[in-house]
Amino acid sequence: MGEVLALVEARLRTALGEPDARAAVTFLGTDRIEVLRFLDGDIVRYATLGMSAHPMTDPTAALADPVKGPRAELVLSVRAGLADTDKVLRPLAVLASTPQVEGVVVAAGASLDVGEPLWPGAPFSSVLVAEPGGLVEDLELDDPMEAVRFLPLLPMTSNEAAWKRVHGAQALEERWLANGTDLRDPLRRSVTLD
Repeated sequence: MGEVLALVEARLRTALGEPDARAAVTFLGTDRIEVLRFLDGDIVRYATLGMSAHPMTDPTAALADPVKGPRAELVLSVRAGLADTDKVLRPLAVLASTPQVEGVVVAAGASLDVGEPLWPGAPFSSVLVAEPGGLVEDLELDDPMEAVRFLPLLPMTSNEAAWKRVHGAQALEERWLANGTDLRDPLRRSVTLD
């Protein structure tokens, strides 16, 4: 477990630079989840560290495989200085502990909801999990372990989350793209949905 997390942190540092802050959260019955903060000009990125320590297990599986299965970490990018986004640390840790707590596999296209604003005054309580491989490359591990995927999180308003449930993740992403939505704006309004 420690070896995997050391490799994950090295990959994050290679892709995003040195973290300027880190915090750790531990929930009863789960392993510790750290959240690292990276500054990149006017963008602040938050990355989880700890979710990939164990493979995620399909909730329908009879037994959890301690080695095989998908592994992931979460990455959130927002514009710095517009909102108190550092308060997202605990909600991110909650999302990263979801596979351990609820026995779910977090993958691209999924919606995750924390049930409260991601940070004070945020119009978002949920996120859309986007496709990995863009900002931080997948981290290949020794067989039989699967690669660690770094999943970008795109904050969704409650209207967008409801629309996504009906029309799907791809339709919502296309709507954002067609409207030139700045998904890094921590105070943005919901995209026009009809």
